[in-house]
Amino acid sequence: MLTNKYQLEIAMKQSALDSNCSADDFLGHANKVVISKNNIKARKYLELPFYCDLTTYGNCIVASVSNELVDIVNNYINSYPVEHCLETPNILILQEKLKMYDLNTCFMAEYFLPDLDIIKPLSCDYEIKKLIPTDFQNYYLPEWKNALCEKRKTLDILAVAAYDKNKIIGMAGCSADCDSMWQIGVDVLPEYRRKGIAASLTSILATEIIKKNKVPFYCCAWSNIKSAKNAIKSGFRPAWVQLTVKENSFIEELNKPLLKNG
Repeated sequence: MLTNKYQLEIAMKQSALDSNCSADDFLGHANKVVISKNNIKARKYLELPFYCDLTTYGNCIVASVSNELVDIVNNYINSYPVEHCLETPNILILQEKLKMYDLNTCFMAEYFLPDLDIIKPLSCDYEIKKLIPTDFQNYYLPEWKNALCEKRKTLDILAVAAYDKNKIIGMAGCSADCDSMWQIGVDVLPEYRRKGIAASLTSILATEIIKKNKVPFYCCAWSNIKSAKNAIKSGFRPAWVQLTVKENSFIEELNKPLLKNG
């Protein structure tokens, strides 16, 4: 049976598989640098090995890095408080050191776990239906890009959708990103937002995942206030944060649509 303590242990064990370290490393008060390696049990969407990935559950930083970055990252994470290493202005120091390797900071994400003492299915004013993969195979569309992932269709295992008559107006889906943890993503059509639909879908899907004895987790960018508020309203609480470094060519590719529009 899942408890808050047990699911946090599961999350740390998964982070250890992702980062090539021990789960106990996240509980210590000393920062640690380890060499990143491929691991078949890592979260499926991660591209391993990392150049540099900083993970903290609050106490310390575990840095999973390539060989050439060991000294740079070790000096960096031990020069500033944990909570400031993953934000500006301190992060600018790391970025300057990464230039010679044609790397830069890329993803900055906050991860949430459900508070099992309070999470429950929340209602909204619309009909909610549970969907299995055969039900949503035709819904890999831009409006559901967070709920469903076309690149990893085989991992999308369960979804719930909100309907206005026969029209889907919101959807939350989960992907089996690793053996013990399923990630939730949610989308609501713009004209139906601020009606409690996202929280209803997220909380209902989370409870369905828990029934299957899996740990639901939720992720958003630190600056995505709307998504973070939805996580909290749905019964989730902050658990860990990660900062991931990528090649500049990768970052430029991500920025292309923004450059074309701006």
